[in-house]
Amino acid sequence: MNSRDVDPRLLRGFLAVAEELHFSRAAARLYVAQQALSRDVRRLEQALGSALFVRTTRAVELTLDGERLVPHAREVLRAHEELAAAFAGPPRALLVDVNTDGPGTGRRVLEHARELAPGCELMARFESGLTHAAAEIAAGRLDVSFGYAAGLAPALRSRLAHRPVRYEPLAVLLPEDHALAGRAEVPLAALAGESVYAGAGNPRTLEWTGLARELFAGRGIALAPPAPVAVGKEEFGRVMAKTRTPVLATVDFVELPGCVKRPLVDPVPLSPLALVWRRDLRHPGLDALQRAAEGLAAAHGWLDVPAGSWLPAALTPGAAPG
Repeated sequence: MNSRDVDPRLLRGFLAVAEELHFSRAAARLYVAQQALSRDVRRLEQALGSALFVRTTRAVELTLDGERLVPHAREVLRAHEELAAAFAGPPRALLVDVNTDGPGTGRRVLEHARELAPGCELMARFESGLTHAAAEIAAGRLDVSFGYAAGLAPALRSRLAHRPVRYEPLAVLLPEDHALAGRAEVPLAALAGESVYAGAGNPRTLEWTGLARELFAGRGIALAPPAPVAVGKEEFGRVMAKTRTPVLATVDFVELPGCVKRPLVDPVPLSPLALVWRRDLRHPGLDALQRAAEGLAAAHGWLDVPAGSWLPAALTPGAAPG
């Protein structure tokens, strides 16, 4: 042990002796054996490289170094008590990114987790893209997110933990006067020759753009060029109304005025959604989110993969994202 690794318990014993100037009374005050207290004081003296007390058969007195230590020891113990008090109460709010401020899988998991753990504060965030959210999680500014974890850069993904939540069927958002808007479902082949927006140019959504690029490859579907980054359904709807470009989305994506949402088929493309968090995170709200995800997946078959569906090459049916 050195001075940087001093146990607060040793400082507490030192202060008791410094204030009582008597080992027996100090030991009684701390409810410890006098022998144990004497041993702790010797350990502290060894760690600091200084004698703290002058002991005689009749008296105990502080040395100059002992007197110098008293105010520092009190300051350290006060800070230690404040630290303990700060974490003695309810856990802090858990910051959960559900991607958008509309309905969706992340929102459903969050709401169910709130039911399972009513004493936890689970605070929604809307980061709009797992690439951005994952970097925020790794930096400690966000706790949990949802998205295509296998699409993250390996160096970033290695710092995170994740579990599968749902294979989400994909859809296309179309202006309501688009030639394909009248169909109940849109075959992928019908999008050949179209330019479909999937976040190209948006640094927040690199994993989503990568998924779309893989899906469109060999089908004659082009990635639409970058558009202004819009976070939130109102801003997204406003930008879409201007560009009038079809948009790759999930079947649960928010409804937008002037647009229709049509599921994609032949094959049904699936986006592997995972719950993502920092590896060292421990929080009862995270436990509730995992239980909620597991329960909803079992109840609704979220992790079932229908025959003939499309999944990105990084996954095989039943495998966990990432």
